[in-house]
Amino acid sequence: MSNIVEAADNFIFQLFKDKLPSTFVYHNYTHSKRVYKSINEIIENSQFDVKDATILRLAALLHDTGYIIGRENHEEESVKIANKFLKEHNVDDDIINGVEKCILATKFKDTTPQSELEKAIRDADSSHFGKDYFEEASEFLRQEYLIQKVHNYTSREWLDENIKVLVENHQFYTEYALKEWQPVKEENLADLLNKRKKRKEKIQKERVKAKLKAQYKNDSPERGIQTFYRTALRNHMKLSDIADTKANIMLSVNAIIISLVLSNLISKLDNNNYLIIPTAIFVLFSAITMILAVIATRPNVTRGEFTKEDVANRSVNLTFFGNFHKMELEQYEWAIEELLKDRNYVYKSLTKDLYFLGKVLDRKYRILRLTYTIFVAGTIISLISFAVFFYLEV
Repeated sequence: MSNIVEAADNFIFQLFKDKLPSTFVYHNYTHSKRVYKSINEIIENSQFDVKDATILRLAALLHDTGYIIGRENHEEESVKIANKFLKEHNVDDDIINGVEKCILATKFKDTTPQSELEKAIRDADSSHFGKDYFEEASEFLRQEYLIQKVHNYTSREWLDENIKVLVENHQFYTEYALKEWQPVKEENLADLLNKRKKRKEKIQKERVKAKLKAQYKNDSPERGIQTFYRTALRNHMKLSDIADTKANIMLSVNAIIISLVLSNLISKLDNNNYLIIPTAIFVLFSAITMILAVIATRPNVTRGEFTKEDVANRSVNLTFFGNFHKMELEQYEWAIEELLKDRNYVYKSLTKDLYFLGKVLDRKYRILRLTYTIFVAGTIISLISFAVFFYLEV
């Protein structure tokens, strides 16, 4: 009898190697050998005769061969493959019938094992529930479902599914499995329940945290106030940068114009007296434009000092460098500490900063508007004067 078991082992090894898709990362030769090892544990600790032991060993090795055909109805396909293999090796019909019944008994859903043999093979096939490698085997099965697009379980869903199977769908039947594997199964179930508990606590904690955070945002005006000042100050700084850029453009353009005039037209004025007045007008407007652009970007000089009375009276804006650039570091640090003690003083300083930035922007943009107006007007008047004097000369 040992020869046929050895032949079955060699048979399934070659069969899985040649025909089983690589996507079967759980239901493969390794799983069959685990079931075979588990059935041997049951046999060695039970009262099965040689014939029944042979039936169980053959069923353990051959029970998943139907997966080479497909996942659906693989038990029936396994029966066909086992029947053909055993008949080719002249195995007795009663052994073949016993193997077939045991293979069909491995159907996990909607079947209850009847005979002792069926109970033994069912326990061996699900022995991983009562083994230390349960978590590893379970993950391989989840990956097999994922790869074959049977079901894409999330970690949370797979955890719930495993708990459901262990609690509602699975049970051990043999005396050996109940004695040796059931305690380990209960430990595995306890680990799963503990993980689910921790997961729920974590989710609940995150929900409470998010709720409190949202409540804080809604109830506390501080965040809205800070956002207001931050946005307003940032917008003012951007507008100031834009104004400076525009002024620099005017400076650059008119500097180029004056350079071209001085290098090209001045040398021709001796022989072309009619160009003197248009050229003078052109240069004059360009010079005025440059002067206004400089004025627009010209910084104001402040005294850069404050007194303790100023800080005590909350009359100095400590956020603007012009009010402290001449002060010693120790004095400024003291003033900032006083500032931070009073929230209203902080907001008052920011308000002053925002206000005076607005005043500076108003001045810059008014001068820039005048600068662009003079530049456009000067360009038009210069072109007209060139045309008029050229016409009169001709």
